[in-house]
Formats: sequence, C-alpha cells, structure tokens
Amino acid sequence: MTRIYLPEPLEVDARLRLPTAAAHHVAQVLRLKRGALLTLFNGAGGEYQAVVEAVERGGVWVRVESFGEIERESTLRVTLAQCVSKGERMDYAIQKAVELGVAAIVPLLSTRSVVRLSGERWEKKLEHWRGVIVAACEQCGRNRLPELMPVQTLDAWLDRAPVGLRLVLAPQAQGRGLGALPTPAAPLTLLVGPEGGLEPSELELAQRHGFLPLRLGPRVLRTETAGVAALAAFQALWGDLA
Repeated sequence: MTRIYLPEPLEVDARLRLPTAAAHHVAQVLRLKRGALLTLFNGAGGEYQAVVEAVERGGVWVRVESFGEIERESTLRVTLAQCVSKGERMDYAIQKAVELGVAAIVPLLSTRSVVRLSGERWEKKLEHWRGVIVAACEQCGRNRLPELMPVQTLDAWLDRAPVGLRLVLAPQAQGRGLGALPTPAAPLTLLVGPEGGLEPSELELAQRHGFLPLRLGPRVLRTETAGVAALAAFQALWGDLA
C-alpha cells in the first residue's frame, strides 16, 4: 500500500488535500483513482489508513478512516555520525541507515572531507537529506523520522557526542572485531570517516573521547558502504534482525 508522509496533525474522519508533490505522485505516477487506499503518517508514531475521495485538476483529496498504533522502530538506538561524502554516496548512506533503523544521523566535516559548502548551501543540502529520510521511511514502513542533526565539524561534535557505547570505524588500526564487543546496555554511536578515512590525529582524538576502534574484517570498505555494513551487523547481533 502506498505510504505518504504528511507533517501535520492527523485524525480519523479528517478530509485532507495532499501536498503538491504527494498529489503528483498519487495522481500522475501511481495513477490512483477514487477509492484507492493509502497509508499516512506524520512522524509522531502510528499510521493512518485513508481513502482517496477525489482526484481533480486542483489536487487530490483523501479521507482518514482509521488509526493503528504500529511501530517499526528498532530496540537498538544507534546514532550514525557520518562524515559527509559526495552526492549520491551520502544519499545512499543516509537512505540505508534509515532502512536499518538508525535513530539519529549527524553529518560531520573532517580534515579529508571533500565537500565544502557555504552556510546557505548547507541548509539546502540538509533539506535534500531530509527528503531522503522521508522517502526511506515511506518505503521501509517506519512511522517516526530519524533525527537529522546540523552539519558540524568532527572536533566540535566529539565534545558532545552521545553517552553510551562509542565506536569508530578504523580499518587500518589495531581495532577489535565485532565479536569482541560487549552487548550495548545503552545507546550506541558509530563514527564513520570520509573518503580516504580519518586522519591519524582525528582517530586518536576520537579515542581520547572514549571511542573504541572497530575493524569490519580484512577488507577496506567505502565510506558509504562501511556504515551500512556495521549497522546491519549491529542489528543482527543486538537488534531486530537477530
């Protein structure tokens, strides 16, 4: 069933006009007609079943029929601190992290980060990433949007990183493997470097802030692959893929 995110209050029996982009998707892409069923969610939890009442030149109208307290959030709360990579690589990392149940995403700038933008262009980039998160939630069935934090420097973020188990991917370091990690009793934070990895001084700084170096086997993964692989492993070991 088609799922649509509507960032507004929803209630049973309400009659709503879909936003332009959603209306275009329903009417022009999916070509749904009057009587078609939709699932709506607003990020506050649960989901609403709705029916298309009218598809007109002026828009698409739906009526909310019922509410279900359905949650698909992971029991394992993970924050992904991902150093920003180019274009589709960052989009991929964010999209797959959402599908794998990540609770929060922090875009970071490190010494080897190749993406350098002005303040206004960063806001546009954040808005684009929010769209990636929404689309991923619509696809995978999540009814709560992961938190997207502002873009910040690695040094500044390390001073206020979340408490709990802190891990940094370090393929060249003498880090421990997944089998040597304790089962997290608190939220988990994963730090992933950019293309080219973290500088040795950055890795050392992360370790001084309590981050444990982690190796994902003998092969060096790309930045957009490494975080996704680690998140899948975490979910298989301690989360809802077990």
